[in-house]
Amino acid sequence: MTTFVDRVELHVAAGNGGHGCASVHREKFKPLGGPDGGNGGEGGSVILTVDSQVTTLLEYHHSPKRKATNGKPGAGGHRTGADGEDLVLLVPDGTVVLDRKGNVLADLVGHGTSFVAAQGGRGGLGNAALASARRKAPGFALLGEPGEARDIVMELKSVADVALVGYPSAGKSSLISVLSAAKPKIADYPFTTLIPNLGVVTAGDTVYTIADVPGLIPGASQGRGLGLEFLRHVERCSVLVHVLDCATLEPGRDPLTDLETIEAELAEYGGLEDRPRLVALNKVDVPDGQDIADLTRASLEERGYRVFEVSAASRKGLRELSFAVAGIVAEARAAKPAEESTRIVLRPKAVDDAGFTITEEDGAYRIRGVKPERWVRQTDFSNDEAVGYLADRLARLGIEQELWKIGAHEGDTVIIGPEENAVVFDWEPTMAAGAEMLGRRGEDHRFETPRPAVDRRREKQKGRDAAESEFLAFEALSSGRQAAIEGDDDED
Repeated sequence: MTTFVDRVELHVAAGNGGHGCASVHREKFKPLGGPDGGNGGEGGSVILTVDSQVTTLLEYHHSPKRKATNGKPGAGGHRTGADGEDLVLLVPDGTVVLDRKGNVLADLVGHGTSFVAAQGGRGGLGNAALASARRKAPGFALLGEPGEARDIVMELKSVADVALVGYPSAGKSSLISVLSAAKPKIADYPFTTLIPNLGVVTAGDTVYTIADVPGLIPGASQGRGLGLEFLRHVERCSVLVHVLDCATLEPGRDPLTDLETIEAELAEYGGLEDRPRLVALNKVDVPDGQDIADLTRASLEERGYRVFEVSAASRKGLRELSFAVAGIVAEARAAKPAEESTRIVLRPKAVDDAGFTITEEDGAYRIRGVKPERWVRQTDFSNDEAVGYLADRLARLGIEQELWKIGAHEGDTVIIGPEENAVVFDWEPTMAAGAEMLGRRGEDHRFETPRPAVDRRREKQKGRDAAESEFLAFEALSSGRQAAIEGDDDED
């Protein structure tokens, strides 16, 4: 059974905001005590948080759909609905969050680092919050906004100082088992190591983390073998240690050829050219292993590599290798800028972007903007007063004036929102805002005027429905006649 997963696709959905409440306070001798509808609760968000105790994404591999809870609706008596609970997903240190197109959304490094993967929907306002000097008793409330839903990809990149790279069965797992307290699986066949192994090494005053990266073979950067799955674990390492097998029996292989092959794969993967390299000639305790190491050492040093002859079985050269790696790690840490204590700076974001755009598409006018789209989502279109309130808000925002400027006419189609979730209107330019347009609760006089474009669409739909009904009736009559004829033939 798989116990290590370092890449998953996850569908996250935040909770919807609760609807506002349209209520009127009533008690004895006070038949109309004013609006008292409460606001809806906020929907819960989906938050990714780094936990140092989590080492794999296996949990999300088995259950890739996660949803936060919805906010509760408001109630009368100025009672606000309860907020939905945030869904906190614990991820390993070094998790990178991407969208479906491969764009990086967040790089989560460090215990406690968080990222809001899906924002909960805001709750709708109750009619008590919508009351004003002119609209004293609104007969409507705003709907809660739907929570954000998206597909994300999470990739785990190990946070280690040193990476051991090399061919399968080169002895990387054996080295990490004697350099640290890690106990990886070790066997004498290729691809024994199926997951990156991490170990902590102490060399003098320096403590560093070492990782065994499995499965590097020719073509690994293009997906052959296991290399492409685990090359991402090398990206955060400060030092690369080439582990070269001096006792291999495979034809056509030798330490120099192995080094050139692995370097070619690292270059093809990209982004690792600036990492310092060390070479560990492993298995020198094996017969002929020391001879091969003596033959290749000079060639490696001519290429600028620091070479160490090591053996995991006899522990030869491990101390020198460990301290050499510790020195490079210490230099890399010293070269990093000093981390200053985090200053908490409050930078409140604007509540909304007040702007909007209007584009003409196939004879219709499409309106895009944060505020108009949010207002449409919060409007109950079964309530005329709520629709009139939306028209007033859009007019105050300047949308009607802008439509006049670009040449829109009465009855033209106006679309608000994106193509996949838009609302279509027939523009009525005489729909002026103001208290004089108000009527009884839940009504708006502007919707009593004839709307020719709406009537035309309804007449067309009625005609199509009538034609379909007539066709179905004819089919039924024809089927009945045919059945009657067949019945007469059977009697004869």
